[in-house]
Amino acid sequence: MKNGLLLTLTFLSTVPVAWSADDPRRPAAIEAQDVPVVPPELAARLAQYQSVRGAAFRGWAPDGTGVLISTRFGNSSQLHRVYEPGGRREQITFFDEPVSGTFIPKGTDGAILMSMDSGGNENNQVLLLDRFRYQSILLTDGKSRNQLGAIRHDGSLMAITSNQRNGRDVDIYLANPRQPGSMKLLMQVEKETWNVHDWSHDGKSLLISRYVSINEVYPAVLDVETGKRTDIQFPVKGKFAAGPMAFTADDHSILIAMDAQAEFRRLMKYDLGSTAFLEITNNINWDISDLAIEPTSGVAAFTVNEDGASKLYLLPKGVGPYRDLKLPLGIVSGLEFSPDGKRLGFTLARPDAPADVYTMVLDSGELTRWTFSEVGGLNPAAFIAPTRIQFPSFDGRLIPAYYFKPREDRQPAGARRPVPVYISIHGGPESQYQPFFSPIIQFYLNELGIAVICPNVRGSAGYGKKYLELDNAEKREDSVKDIGALLDWIAKQPELDASRVAVAGGSYGGYMTLASLTNFGDRIKAGIDNVGIASFISFLERTAPYRVELRRAEYGDERDPQMKAVFERIDPLNNTDKIRAALLVIHGRNDPRVPFFEAEQIAAKVRAGNRPVWTIFANNEGHGFAKKDNSDYQRAVEVLFLKKHLNLE
Repeated sequence: MKNGLLLTLTFLSTVPVAWSADDPRRPAAIEAQDVPVVPPELAARLAQYQSVRGAAFRGWAPDGTGVLISTRFGNSSQLHRVYEPGGRREQITFFDEPVSGTFIPKGTDGAILMSMDSGGNENNQVLLLDRFRYQSILLTDGKSRNQLGAIRHDGSLMAITSNQRNGRDVDIYLANPRQPGSMKLLMQVEKETWNVHDWSHDGKSLLISRYVSINEVYPAVLDVETGKRTDIQFPVKGKFAAGPMAFTADDHSILIAMDAQAEFRRLMKYDLGSTAFLEITNNINWDISDLAIEPTSGVAAFTVNEDGASKLYLLPKGVGPYRDLKLPLGIVSGLEFSPDGKRLGFTLARPDAPADVYTMVLDSGELTRWTFSEVGGLNPAAFIAPTRIQFPSFDGRLIPAYYFKPREDRQPAGARRPVPVYISIHGGPESQYQPFFSPIIQFYLNELGIAVICPNVRGSAGYGKKYLELDNAEKREDSVKDIGALLDWIAKQPELDASRVAVAGGSYGGYMTLASLTNFGDRIKAGIDNVGIASFISFLERTAPYRVELRRAEYGDERDPQMKAVFERIDPLNNTDKIRAALLVIHGRNDPRVPFFEAEQIAAKVRAGNRPVWTIFANNEGHGFAKKDNSDYQRAVEVLFLKKHLNLE
């Protein structure tokens, strides 16, 4: 084929799922050790929960005839067209790998730009889905890491960030979205990380930012013709976090969320000519989390992360006063105005229902649900929403958390006893648990009778920049102490059984799980480490080159002798003799973020200490299991693990 016209078989694989001989429910791509066979009755009961779907908004059709969504009907999430609220979901991509995408603006042919990696390696490629020729056309090199950035408002050009030059530095390129091989280097960087946020409406400039850490961002404007970068000099002192950000409709100003001289990221308007600086949301003491600007009227919509849930606001003419657009409790993402500017599209994820696609009429506030995701035949009335709690930590600080209580009617009256507890720790670390719907949590609650607690330990986002910085570098173990404080809180709750506690987490949450096992060995019965860090030293030495400096900014620099000594002291790998709990280790061999070596070394060392260790490793996954067959097996093994080690059998 000429001009990279068709994708490789890696992307187009339609080979049916193969199963292993020893366990008919284990995918052939997964290697398991010391894991029992999944009983058919467990697989059957889990099947309903694993059949729950969600849908995500991916944008409006350029002519206004419906929306683009992402949902899963097969083994991975694919793109679908929906032409009317509640209408059929027309699947338009059929890849083995999960795919995301968006319409090319102003297009008349329904063409879509897509992004997809292979086997979870995160070397994303950008592709054109030509719906006239029924072809998927590769636009990038097929091997480096490429991120689709902003698309010019007339659809003629797109920005792509890529490390194709040397595998480490992520440069900014321009490309014609309909022409393979058209990528042209616009800005070359050296050991820096830049993101593309928006394209000016006149097509002459890009709004970009240099990301140092979640606490330090430097916005700039990049001239598309000359490649000249103009750093924005805000009239503020000190470092600040910033984002989201976008050009106003007249291109004279930008709207930007930033925490300069404040605890939270407030919405500001900055005039690029006069440098006038206007604060718009000075009375909202939570972070601005999303932003969209209507290109003709200048009306802006933005969301606020209020204690983990979203509030949606409209900003007429981009200056205010803003007004609250009433929504059910949930998390809003993916804001985009309709082509006629009269409606707003987004994803709404609620704590007691799967995520679905909604639109809102701006004038009236009328909310319309476009997708009705299935819940596997389960009774939606049985789904449980969490309550918000706080517990005191070692320094008197109150730590926020979400607490899911199992239904009391699961046990006969008069025979109720304290229930076991599952502590789920988010990754990041500069992330945040938000109360979204989780089928596996609902299974734990309704089928196993386990209470679930999701803490936002110090260092979590969403609670102000001081809170965010409380676990940096040498203060890393302070966040682990928060888990110890949560164990103290659990011991004081009469309905909870402090003798049957499991801890689980992914990525940085995997480190927190392992660190909890080494610090509170006698108080935890089971730990689930999913793509977790076992040693900060080996992690920083082996993570993908483009990520090293970003992670050093958060965790500390292992080349510094003092910081290396801290790592040597706190690394779970160096403290496995303190682990008393059973351990389940889950990892994908293609993980570029937390290298697979982390799983290998912690599993081997704990196993050598004669502790029970189960491992499931996937040959076709990366940083988390994205394929349904792998994920289904993972969840079944987790249930078996908890039943055995929390004495639920």
